[in-house]
Amino acid sequence: MTADLSDTLAKPVPMYAKVKQTIVEKIYTGEWKPHDRVPSEAELVRQFNCSRMTANRALRELTAEGFLFRLQGVGSFVSEPKGQSALFEIHSIADEIASRSHQHSCKVLKLSEVNANMTQAAEFGIAVGSPIYHSIILHYENDMPVQIEDRYVNAQAAPEYLRQDFSQQTAHDYLSQVAPLTEGEHIVEAVAGDARSCRLLQIEANTPCLSISRRTWSKTGIVSSAKLLFPGHRYKLKGHFSS
Repeated sequence: MTADLSDTLAKPVPMYAKVKQTIVEKIYTGEWKPHDRVPSEAELVRQFNCSRMTANRALRELTAEGFLFRLQGVGSFVSEPKGQSALFEIHSIADEIASRSHQHSCKVLKLSEVNANMTQAAEFGIAVGSPIYHSIILHYENDMPVQIEDRYVNAQAAPEYLRQDFSQQTAHDYLSQVAPLTEGEHIVEAVAGDARSCRLLQIEANTPCLSISRRTWSKTGIVSSAKLLFPGHRYKLKGHFSS
């Protein structure tokens, strides 16, 4: 595995990817805010000493990925983030299910090391190609699938992540132990489930689903980034607050 990673890190990063990473980093850090104009193709050519085709590809792909929007004859701008709702607490799904006096179980579909792509590297604050961990876990409530947990983990924050038995302890509980959470972020969206997700959740294709994008931090930085997908008719959000 080490040799493969070294080979990956040794490969030069394409110039268009470097341009994209620079723009994404400025968006994630808040240096460039929604509706801020980003450098034009000509400005990127001068800044990176690259071709016009390279600059165009970077801007075109970032637009397709939702980071930017382009106004014909005006330029490219940082996109407005999608509407979001705050959830006040972060709980383990096993605890949530137990609180309803129901039985939790899960199936680990994937648990592996991958190399961070440009977006992941910017999100975790690491170099492109650095190792991160990827897990996909299907959670059940009374033998009914209720959540797909697709999680990426900072390898430096939880170096033993791949050695855990997540059928016995949730990833959330394990990470809370090895890298106690100090901050969390939720982005909630209504989405149509894709074919594979719907098969796993045992629902009809394109059934409305609830998607929660969750990022968590410890004192040392971001710990994990997860996408949690629920069948819309099997899950609801509940928040409690007091003044």
